Amino acid sequence: MKTSVRVLSFLFSVASLILLSFALPATAQTQTSAILSGTLTDPRGASIAGAQITAESIPSAGTATHSISANDGQFTLALEPGRYHVTITRESFARVEQEIIVSAGEIRELHVRMALEPLSSKVVVTAQTSPLDAESSPAPVTILTREAIEQRNATSLPNLLATLPGFSLGRSGPEGGLTSLFLDGGNSNYTKVLIDGTPANSPGGLIDFSNVTLDNIEKIEVVHGAESALYGSDAMAGVIQIFTRRGTTRIPEFTAFAEGGNFATGRGGAEFSGLLGRFDYSAAASDLETAGQGPNDGFRNRTLSGNFGWRFSDAARVSLALRDNVSDAGTPGQTLLQPPNLTDSIALHNFNASLHAEFFTGSHWHHQLSGTESYNRELNINPFFPTFYQFNRSSFIGQSTYQIKGFGVTAGYEYEVENGFISFIGMHMRRNNQAGFLDARWQPIARLTLHAGARAEDNANFGTRVVPRVGAAYALRIAQGAFGDTRLRASYGQGIVEPRFDQSFGTDPCFPGNPNLLPEQSRTLHAGVEQKLASDRVRVTIDYFDNRFRDIVSFGFLSTPPPGCPLSEFNSFGAGTYFNTDLARARGGNLSAEARLARWLTAAGNYTYDPTRVLAAPNAYDPAEIPGNRLLRRPVNSGNLMLNAAFKRMNWNISGYFTGRRTDSDFLGLGLTSNPGYARFDFAGSYNLAHGVSFYARVANLADKKYQDALGYPALGREFRIGIKYTTRHE
Repeated sequence: MKTSVRVLSFLFSVASLILLSFALPATAQTQTSAILSGTLTDPRGASIAGAQITAESIPSAGTATHSISANDGQFTLALEPGRYHVTITRESFARVEQEIIVSAGEIRELHVRMALEPLSSKVVVTAQTSPLDAESSPAPVTILTREAIEQRNATSLPNLLATLPGFSLGRSGPEGGLTSLFLDGGNSNYTKVLIDGTPANSPGGLIDFSNVTLDNIEKIEVVHGAESALYGSDAMAGVIQIFTRRGTTRIPEFTAFAEGGNFATGRGGAEFSGLLGRFDYSAAASDLETAGQGPNDGFRNRTLSGNFGWRFSDAARVSLALRDNVSDAGTPGQTLLQPPNLTDSIALHNFNASLHAEFFTGSHWHHQLSGTESYNRELNINPFFPTFYQFNRSSFIGQSTYQIKGFGVTAGYEYEVENGFISFIGMHMRRNNQAGFLDARWQPIARLTLHAGARAEDNANFGTRVVPRVGAAYALRIAQGAFGDTRLRASYGQGIVEPRFDQSFGTDPCFPGNPNLLPEQSRTLHAGVEQKLASDRVRVTIDYFDNRFRDIVSFGFLSTPPPGCPLSEFNSFGAGTYFNTDLARARGGNLSAEARLARWLTAAGNYTYDPTRVLAAPNAYDPAEIPGNRLLRRPVNSGNLMLNAAFKRMNWNISGYFTGRRTDSDFLGLGLTSNPGYARFDFAGSYNLAHGVSFYARVANLADKKYQDALGYPALGREFRIGIKYTTRHE
């Protein structure tokens, strides 16, 4: 018995020695490794799951260590001692890069608060004082990415926006003609346009979209509803913001293109971008020339743009964005109703600059400082009444945001100086404005996000106005499968637009400006639902809007001559000025849908129902503007359908746009008050040959439809362009 015990004891000892011999090297190996762990959170302090963490040795050994953050935002990597380049990426969030050195047995922790990526297609910048994911926006938002622009070979902003929900287009002729856009039934000066944060509207909200190109554009956001609580004057019906591309590649990326087509059209340009250490850069230039389809119908447009940034650290960055547009166009006039003007033309020069700095102090404070400058010049040449306009807007904006988990509040201040000169007024005009604003976002439960804000705008003309806004976004259902997520949203806002300079400062003794004008005002209400279907391959959105516009400025004649008006002139030509008299409404809805039919085939469409109505217009002098009519150039029914096929090296895109009959006017006294509806189809295609070379083609108005976006002005017939592009792209 004792012998058996000794044998078993001996065997156990041998086995233990064998196991220990294997365990010792492993233990030694573990003791020489380092552990990198950490936690990832978003700007609100919530955990970020599914982020990719990569650690690559310096110098690179050709391999890297990877990890994925868990639901609580935590991750762990086991690394050999040495120096590493750590990269953290997650869709919708800005890329994080750090260099670390770890030693044997060290346990290193990283606590990273990832910022939302402003240029992501799933992030909205314009709807709030701080970026937020698009699904949490209480206001309806449409986002256009660089990919969508390239798929359609689009070059002109108004042509692209006209196919989005809620938009209608008014253009006096083909390319180069005065171009206006109307959003959700509002007037053309009711939508604020920002280029990298710089207001592009002239004082009073007017903007001519005719020469706004899509060169070097990374993303476009459209926010529906009054946003004056954030942006002050001009944001009566919505906001459009255009974002210039940023350099992201360590190896410079260069693109050059050239194209030509009918109507003696030629276009060429180049883009250059990259990332050099802490410095990112993007620059572009293009030139377009076309003879048009009739006499005095030529158009030339030149664009320069740049975006340059310097990252001081992960918590501080400064950027400078510049954009310059110069165009010349013949203006033959309403050639469907009268002979063309062979000598008239219009020259535009628009310049926008934005200097922006942002930095974090501590884990809760985010600060932003911006200085913007815009310059608009317009020269109308005609033998009878040549006119010259020049406007300048300069502003400083500072804001600070405090964020904790589930809550954020922003306080800000803006000071703006407006200058202008109009030839028929003959004097320099100036208006200084300032404003303070508050904006708050609260997430009491995971599915519900509440927003509220207000702005006190102090305008040199009309004094102080307070404009509020509130909204909510709620995830009613979170699910996968045939019937997916259901999200509800609602928003209410008030908007204002200041009077134009000529309306306030006119100096003609018989037709003076009115310095006592109030701002035009709006009240907008939006409510909608978004539904995902078929495992998120289909998304359907329905939005209802109810917009009311009051104190609309109109021109009215006076029964007696104003002080200083000679009686002889009054008897011959009359006298008049501007008044806040008109009232209107727009009540309807936008329906949009997107579907991924196959891996290579997508479809999208939208429909807008917008039965606008003039409610009061005591000074109406044109039959189209009398109460009871629809608002000018805003169809009741309009929509767009699009198919895009991306197969191997090819991409094919076909889109169809239709608009119903619209109220319009010839403004010639002929009594014409209606513009027929039409349908138009466009085609775009591209083929990637090899080594960065691709060919592309676009055919606009495929069926050569005869139509008018503005009564009397013929739109461009069938137009085709064929081009070649070379790109050096590095991931």
